[in-house]
Amino acid sequence: MKLLGIMFTMIFTDNYVLVKFLGICPFLGVSKKFDSCLGMTGAVTFVMTLASAATWAIYTYIMVPLELEYLSTIIFILVIAALVQFVEIVLKKYMKGLYNALGIYLPLITTNCAVLAVTLLNVDNNYNFLESLVDGFAAGIGFGVALILFCGVRKALEHAKPPKAFEGLPITLVAAALTSMTFMGFTGMAEKLFG
Repeated sequence: MKLLGIMFTMIFTDNYVLVKFLGICPFLGVSKKFDSCLGMTGAVTFVMTLASAATWAIYTYIMVPLELEYLSTIIFILVIAALVQFVEIVLKKYMKGLYNALGIYLPLITTNCAVLAVTLLNVDNNYNFLESLVDGFAAGIGFGVALILFCGVRKALEHAKPPKAFEGLPITLVAAALTSMTFMGFTGMAEKLFG
């Protein structure tokens, strides 16, 4: 039941993009095309899941015994960077179209604060290995839900005629804020359902 609670929380009530406002750069940059959204969702979910597993193991079996917990941010960033390089190499070799569609946003997964946040919060929440894995996976799915939802909003905005002052980025940011507000409706549901 706790694992379902973690999943629901990461996808809806504590969504990194729409509730915690982390990972906004790829959220705004990639959400124009549905295919790019799916590709970025897959890449971010893969990196978050593997990063959660790898950082949990490194933290538990190396850093804690050696009392190196204070280095967690630096070490976690290095692990994430290595995983992103791996994803980039695989996509470049086997999925050239997706690699080109993601463009600069693929290497930016390394600096995506949502990916680092999931690894650090796994440690802060004292999650075990399975809980960390589920948390990383669900956070990636939540990231994807936000991307795909906002992709639909942006498609609708293409047909809108906002006032001149709101054209372009301003209307996109207003739409992102309104999309974010919709997730406030999930507040408290995790505690009621899985508490």
